[in-house]
Amino acid sequence: MDKQRFWRLVEAARAEAPDPDDGEDVARRAAERLATHPAEEIVAAEQALWDLLADAHTSPLWAAAYVINGGCSDDAFDYFRGWLILQGRATFERAVADPDGLAELPAVRTAVADGLDLDGEEALNIAATAHLMATGRRLPDDACVIRYPEPDPARDFDFDDDRETARRLPGLTALRRE
Repeated sequence: MDKQRFWRLVEAARAEAPDPDDGEDVARRAAERLATHPAEEIVAAEQALWDLLADAHTSPLWAAAYVINGGCSDDAFDYFRGWLILQGRATFERAVADPDGLAELPAVRTAVADGLDLDGEEALNIAATAHLMATGRRLPDDACVIRYPEPDPARDFDFDDDRETARRLPGLTALRRE
C-alpha cells in the first residue's frame, strides 16, 4: 500500500462516516476497511501513514499546531498531524503548503474559540488496529521506518515569539485574539 491507496482508504472512511469530522469514527472505519486487506498490505499501510506524517513534519505546520492548540509538544504534534490526515487529502495538502490557511477551517475556528486541542491520536493506530483485527497479532515492530525531513533553518523560529508568529501565521494568530 502506498500513500495514494492510503488516502483512498481515509477518503472512503470519511465518506461512510455519518460525521466526517468525528476523527475517532473515521479512524475506526479506516482500520476496519484496512483489516480486509492481506497482512502485508496492512503493514505497508503503516509505512504509508508515517510517510504522510513525515511530509507534514515542518516547522510552519508545527507552529500552526502550537497556535491552534495553545502549545504543542512532540507527541501533540504527532496527534495534530493525525487529526490533519483524518480531515482528508485536500485539507492535508493545503495545510502542509500553507499552514496559516487552517484559520479558514470551521473545526479550527471552533477549537481555538473553545480552547480545544485538535488531536487525532487514533489515526496513528489505523494499521495497528487493522493488523490486530485481521491477524490477531500486533503489528511487527519493524513495520515502518520514520524518515523526518531535515529542518529548513529559514522556516524555523521560536513559536513563543509572538511578533514572529503573528508575521508568519497572521490568520491563526488573529483567531487567538478574537
